Amino acid sequence: MRIASFIAAVRGLMVMFKTQRHAQVHGLAMTGVMVLAAWLRVELRDWCWLVVAIMAVISAEAFNTAVEKLADRITMERDSLIRDAKDLAAGAVLWAALGAAIIGLIVLGPPLWKRVLG
Repeated sequence: MRIASFIAAVRGLMVMFKTQRHAQVHGLAMTGVMVLAAWLRVELRDWCWLVVAIMAVISAEAFNTAVEKLADRITMERDSLIRDAKDLAAGAVLWAALGAAIIGLIVLGPPLWKRVLG
């Protein structure tokens, strides 16, 4: 990857986190999960699951943002195909977030429960 491509990709992520409220919420959740996982001292293989889940959500959010921006550039008028495209992209984020929440419960739930009761 050329340095210019890398810089453009980082800029895109910065735009997403600066302009998209849901991306900001996901960023806060990501930070909270990482802090909690560090506090619970989860094992390396469990960190891998958490990282994959986090990356899936952030990637889905980036694609969703790209679809929304492109669709808005095409037209701001009501259009059923654009509505469907936006809804599909948002559904992908929802699906990724649901999967991440399940992984978070599986990975963090038992050690958190043990720490709270122990």
